[in-house]
Amino acid sequence: QVQLVESGGGLVQTGGSLRLSCAASGRTSSDYLMGWFRQAPGGEREFVAAIWWSSGSTYYADSVKGRFTISRDNAKNTVYLQMNSLKPEDTAVYYCAATANIFRRSRIVSDYDYWGQGTRVTVSS
Repeated sequence: QVQLVESGGGLVQTGGSLRLSCAASGRTSSDYLMGWFRQAPGGEREFVAAIWWSSGSTYYADSVKGRFTISRDNAKNTVYLQMNSLKPEDTAVYYCAATANIFRRSRIVSDYDYWGQGTRVTVSS
């Protein structure tokens, strides 16, 4: 059973930056696809970015491409989401997710098996 714990959320002004962290434990597979999703008030949970733990390859939602960067630190068992040039529309609860199904570029909530509790990001205008 994989446990995920997010941290790093907070309040930031438009144009500012935040770095979210996702500490993972209990991994039993040699590779996982790690994703970040977000859910704005009244909205559905949507894909933000993902990274394969083994190779470090990444892919992003078009809405964050060029502003957000996902990375991982194998030694710390932690995945990061560096968010720059933040906009009010980035306001949401951000969730870390994981799946052992590493064979496709999944952007769908139901494809991920493990979830953290979320961390709130608020971008003021």
